[in-house]
Amino acid sequence: MRKTRSLSRADIQAQVRARKEQFDEANEKMTARSGRNLLSAILIGVVLAGVMVVSLVVIKELFMVLAVVLVTFGTLELATAFRHANIHVPRIPSVIAGVAMVPAAYYWGAPGQWLVALAGMLLVALWRVVQVAFEHPRPTALGLVRDLGAGTFVQVYVSFLGSVAVLLLSKEGGQWWVLAFIITVVLVDVGAYATGLNFGKHPMAPTISPKKTWEGFAGAAAAALIGGVLLAIFMLGQPWWVGLIFGAVITVTATVGDLSESLLKRDIGIKDMSSWLPGHGGFLDRLDSILPSAAAAYVLWVVFAS
Repeated sequence: MRKTRSLSRADIQAQVRARKEQFDEANEKMTARSGRNLLSAILIGVVLAGVMVVSLVVIKELFMVLAVVLVTFGTLELATAFRHANIHVPRIPSVIAGVAMVPAAYYWGAPGQWLVALAGMLLVALWRVVQVAFEHPRPTALGLVRDLGAGTFVQVYVSFLGSVAVLLLSKEGGQWWVLAFIITVVLVDVGAYATGLNFGKHPMAPTISPKKTWEGFAGAAAAALIGGVLLAIFMLGQPWWVGLIFGAVITVTATVGDLSESLLKRDIGIKDMSSWLPGHGGFLDRLDSILPSAAAAYVLWVVFAS
């Protein structure tokens, strides 16, 4: 009897090892095809999505906390990434300016957002000028101009666009527009991934993002258009044709945002902005489609709902 139990336990352990090896092999194949660890990506994506939904639906102010976290990490990632190209953006004032823009957009509206944004850009520029005065050897005039330009770019690309989502959130019913555009961005990502993985043959921008295909873009557009119509009718209280416009616009901004960040990383000479999110790269690698889409969603809100 003891021998039989021992053999049964050994059989079970062997089966568990075999299943694990099969799972690891399948995961490696999907990682090779997609360029990321799919399991980790899904788990982290689900957690982030859950936090966003809760913060938007339950207490709007909670979304500001999430926005502050994302702007902080996104700003740090981009400022650090620029150093690979010998471009120096001071990280402390960049984070301070970016974080200040979030509550300014929510409580003071667009005027406060713009005022804090301009003040933040000035703070980052002055901080860098003071740094240069104490550096030996000092950078060239062209190098300083590049640093100042990059500092402004970080504030516009991460902080300002990120705060636009908070500005939209502050409007009456704005949380539903924020949730709708984030859902649509996810649909674009999932539609492009699923269609491109199974049917992708024609590269969309091979020198920028080799894995993006026109088939994937078609899948992204189809998912976003269908989702846009449903969201417009059942969430935003808009006619179906507004959903078509919404889905089409977000498809373009999400795709352009993804390609733009890929081009930026290629020029800097890095693969991911960071490794803080397994399967995703960095926070900015997940925000690349969301940031420009936030600005587009705000414009659509102004046109159709304000």
